[in-house]
Amino acid sequence: MKSLQKLLDQSALTQSEYKLIVKQLGREPNEVELGMFGALWSEHCGYKHSKLLLKLFPTNSNNIIVKAGEENAGVINIGDNQAIVMKIESHNHPSAVEPYHGAATGVGGIVRDIFAMGARPIALLNSLRFGPLDISRNKYLYDGIVSGISDYGNCLGIPNVGGESIFHPTYSSNPLVNAMCVGLLNHSQLIRSGPKTPNTLLVLVGAKTGRDGIHGASGLASRSLDSQSDLRASVQVANPFLEKILIEACLEVAATGILDAMQDLGAAGLTSAAIEAAANGQLGIELHLDQVPLREKGMTPYEIMLSESQERMLLMMQSKDLEIATSIFEKWDLDISVIGQFTDEQVANIRYKDKEVASLPIKALVTPPLYQFSPRKPKELTKLQNYDLSQLPLPVESPNQILLAMLALPNLANKQAIYQQYDHQVQDNTVVLPGEAGAAVLRIKGTDKGIALSTDGNGKLTYLDPYQGGMIAVFEACRNVVCTGAKPIAITNCLNFGNPENNTIYYQLKQSIKGMATASKALNIPVISGNVSLYNESSNSPIYPTPIVGALGILEDIQCHVTSAFKSVGDSIILLQAPSTRVSIKSLAGSEFLEFYHGLTVGKPSINPAQEVKLQNCILELIRLQIIKSATDCSEGGMITALAEACILGSLGLRCDYAKLKHLASDGRWDALFFGEDQSRIIISTPSTQIQKVFNYAEKHQVNCITLGTVTADTFQIPPFFDIPINIMSETWNDALRIS
Repeated sequence: MKSLQKLLDQSALTQSEYKLIVKQLGREPNEVELGMFGALWSEHCGYKHSKLLLKLFPTNSNNIIVKAGEENAGVINIGDNQAIVMKIESHNHPSAVEPYHGAATGVGGIVRDIFAMGARPIALLNSLRFGPLDISRNKYLYDGIVSGISDYGNCLGIPNVGGESIFHPTYSSNPLVNAMCVGLLNHSQLIRSGPKTPNTLLVLVGAKTGRDGIHGASGLASRSLDSQSDLRASVQVANPFLEKILIEACLEVAATGILDAMQDLGAAGLTSAAIEAAANGQLGIELHLDQVPLREKGMTPYEIMLSESQERMLLMMQSKDLEIATSIFEKWDLDISVIGQFTDEQVANIRYKDKEVASLPIKALVTPPLYQFSPRKPKELTKLQNYDLSQLPLPVESPNQILLAMLALPNLANKQAIYQQYDHQVQDNTVVLPGEAGAAVLRIKGTDKGIALSTDGNGKLTYLDPYQGGMIAVFEACRNVVCTGAKPIAITNCLNFGNPENNTIYYQLKQSIKGMATASKALNIPVISGNVSLYNESSNSPIYPTPIVGALGILEDIQCHVTSAFKSVGDSIILLQAPSTRVSIKSLAGSEFLEFYHGLTVGKPSINPAQEVKLQNCILELIRLQIIKSATDCSEGGMITALAEACILGSLGLRCDYAKLKHLASDGRWDALFFGEDQSRIIISTPSTQIQKVFNYAEKHQVNCITLGTVTADTFQIPPFFDIPINIMSETWNDALRIS
C-alpha cells in the first residue's frame, strides 16, 4: 500500500482533514474510502472555501422551481407551463493540461447537468480567457480550446449562441474555460437527482469506464497547476457522438415516466453521482463494482469509483420498469447495467466480487469541513486604487491612430474568428446571432416569447476593486440582456480565483461575492446555479479574480427586440447614462486604453446600483414601446469603441458634434471622454421623430439623455478628433484576431 502521505497528496487532503475522517469513522479508512473522501471533500465537489460565502447570494424568487444548490442546475419558470434549466461551470485546469479534450469535456459535462433534469438542451454559451497569442503555448491552448468547444457542441446539435473572450498575460498557462448550457422543459418533465424509496435500482448507462480522469476533482481541479507534473491522465477523453445518443436515449426514457431520478457522472465519477444521489434522497446505497462495464483490464475498485470517464449517466428506477428502459437503450445501442440499489440505512456499502471494499456514512462523505477567514484588504490594492491618474500626459498620437490601434486589440476586435467555428443556428431558434448584440436571442417555439442570454465578467476591474468588480459583472451581463429588450430574471455564475488560502485571494473572493450579491438584490433577480473554480495559479502566479456571470432574460414578444447596429441614415444617436456620470481622468481606471497606451492597470472602478437599475428599466421600456432601433452598452474600450462597433455592424457612419460631448468631461480630457470606461451608459439610435419620446421616458426614469449626433453613410466623424472611413475601421476590427 502507498504511504499515507502519498495517498493524502493524491486525494488533496490535509493531515488535519485525515484526522477528522478517522475521528468520524472511529477507525482508519482504507485506500478506496480515502479516495472517496478526497473526491467529495475536494474543493471542486465540496466547496470548502466558498460554501459559506455563497449563502450571501439571493436565491429566492416567485418564479424559481429549483433553487441554487438543490440539484445539478437551477430551474426557473417562464410561463406557459415551461421552465428554463441553466448553469455555468468551469473546466479550467483540464483545458490547461489538454486543451482540446479539456474544453470538449467541459461542454459535455455541463450538457449532462441539464438533460439529467429532463430538459432538452437548447443553447450553449462560453466565457474564455487566454494569455497573449504571440506566445506559442497560449496560441496552442487557444486553438485547442476553441476547437474542442466547437467540435463537441456542433456534434451534439446544440447551438453555441454567445459568449465572450479576453486575452491577458495573467491567464498565460492557466486559461479559463467556462461553459454554460440552457435547457427547456415542461414543468411535468422535471427530474430530480435523488430517489425517494429504498430498493430503487442504480442503473449505469453510456460509455464503458476507463482510467481517464482519475483524481480529476481531487487533484487537477482542487490545487494549483504545477508545470513539473504530468497531469494528462487526469483529463477526460471526449466522445460527442456517444453523448448525442445518450441525450436522446435518456430523454426518451424520461418521457415514459419510469424514472425516479437521474444523475450525470461528472467530477469524481461514480463516487459523486451515487453518493450525492443517496444524500439527496436521504437513503443509503449498495454498489457492486464488478457490474460496472469496463474498457480497460485490471481496473481496481479505487479506479472504478474515481474514474471520470465521460458520457455516462446514472438512472434510478424500480425493478419492474427495467425492461422498458433496457429496450430503449438497446435500441440506441447503449450499454446498460444494474450496478446496485438504494437502502434505507444511510451508509455507502461498496462491494467488488462479493468483497466489501468500502463502508462509509453518507452524511460524513457529503459534509466536508468548511473554512472561512477574515481577510485584510491588501496594502498593494490601496496603492493601485490611489494612483494619481491626473499626472498622465495626453496622447501625442492622433485620435484616429489610437482608435484604429484600439480596434485591433484582441480584447476589442471582432471575435468572429472564434464564433464562426460554432454552429449557432441548429435547432432553428436563434434570432439574434453571435456578434449582432451583447446577448443572444432565441425564440421559444409555440409561443410569442423569446429568451436572451449573455455571459460577462471583467477580471481587471475585479482585480482593482473586487466588490465593485463583482457588481459590475452582474450589471454588465444583465445590461447586455436588457439591450436586446429582454428583462433579466435569473443569473448563474462561475467564480474563477486563485488559492483561497492566500489572504489576498480570499479577500478577492469574499468581496466579489458580496458585490455580486448586492447587484443581484438591486435588480431583484436570483442566483439559480453556479460553480466555483479555485487554485487557478501556475508558478505561484494567480489569475486575475474573474467572476463570470451568465444572465437570462425574457422577451414577452420576440418581435420587440433590437441589436447593436445602427440601422438608417438620418437616425439620431443618443447617450443614456446615470445622472451623476461626469467623465474625468478617473474614468480610465482599469480601462483597455490605460493598459494599451500607458501600460498601467490602476485606479478604482465604481458603479452606482440604484442608477444602473433606473437605466436598465428605461431601456426596457423604450424597446418594448418600439421607440428605438438599436442599443449597445459602453464597456471595454469606452464610449468611442461602442460607437465604432455600432457603425461597423450597420455598415454606416456617424457625425457627432463635439460641442455636445465636451461638457460630459469634467476636466476636459478627451482621452478620458472617449476611452474612459464609466459604467451605466448605453448608446441608442432612434428616428428623429422619436427624440422627444426618448427624452420624456428618460426623464420619467431619472436617466440623463444626451443627443450625440446623427447616423451617416460611410464615415466616422467627430471633428476635430476623428475622421475615418467605415471600411477602414471595419477591416481593422474584423481582421485583427483572425490574423493573430
